[in-house]
Amino acid sequence: MAQIQWFPGHMAKARKQVQEKIKQVDLVLEVVDARTPESSRNPMLDELVADKPRIMVLNKQDLADPALTAAWVQYYQDQGFAAIAIDAQHAKRLQQIPQLATKLMAEKIARKKARGIRNPMIKAMCIGIPNVGKSTVLNRLVRRNIAVTGNKPGVTKNQQWLKASDNFQLLDTPGILWPKFASQTIGMRLAFTGAIADAVFQEDMVGLYGLTYFMAHYPAALKKAYHVTEDDLNEAPHDLLVKLTKSQGFAEAYDRMAERLIFDARQGKLGRFTLEKPGETDADAE
Repeated sequence: MAQIQWFPGHMAKARKQVQEKIKQVDLVLEVVDARTPESSRNPMLDELVADKPRIMVLNKQDLADPALTAAWVQYYQDQGFAAIAIDAQHAKRLQQIPQLATKLMAEKIARKKARGIRNPMIKAMCIGIPNVGKSTVLNRLVRRNIAVTGNKPGVTKNQQWLKASDNFQLLDTPGILWPKFASQTIGMRLAFTGAIADAVFQEDMVGLYGLTYFMAHYPAALKKAYHVTEDDLNEAPHDLLVKLTKSQGFAEAYDRMAERLIFDARQGKLGRFTLEKPGETDADAE
């Protein structure tokens, strides 16, 4: 398979902007996709945010495997981060984020109050890769549609400050990917969930990855959506993709079936799923 790479010029610019602004904030909200929590973390961000306190926000929990989401929240808490799983589209649990921020900043807030500052401002930077729902999270927190949103990567292009309350201010940043993924599997996960623009990858390659994963981990979803049988699940993934292409009315156009599978997964038509587990290596997942 070919390597998936994606690093347009505006992302390099955004990285520089994060470096410049990080000194102005008290903490970082790192938004990830609950279906790909670790793969949707930019490894460059650890270097950029340094030792700033961090809240891991696992967005799109409504699309993710509930048991694995709980495991990931615990994993990040064990790593020393605050962590919360949310569904930003429906504002579930979002107001716990300011509460977590206040808890993380308790000592700093106390010091400021001791100096006579009655209502200290907490400044947070919201970061994440494209299409994890950063701007939707921010809009829900500020209760207004200020941050630009869209169900495609790369919607936010500039940084902007947003006021969530009298003492909680947020800095939106563009989604930043990194120049080259450490493994093919990471690229496949991000492509399958839509973090990478569709024009960058081949649908048949990514669709085959998704089918292979569902055959191993969510076979019931395939049975329900495409009437796959137990015998079908014993076939090679490529052979099953060809079979589904015909049964779903695409004749010989298996790239269209791959595209259909990707679309169905993203829209929740294959049920809730997560493409990685805590502590799992890419070799384990392949």
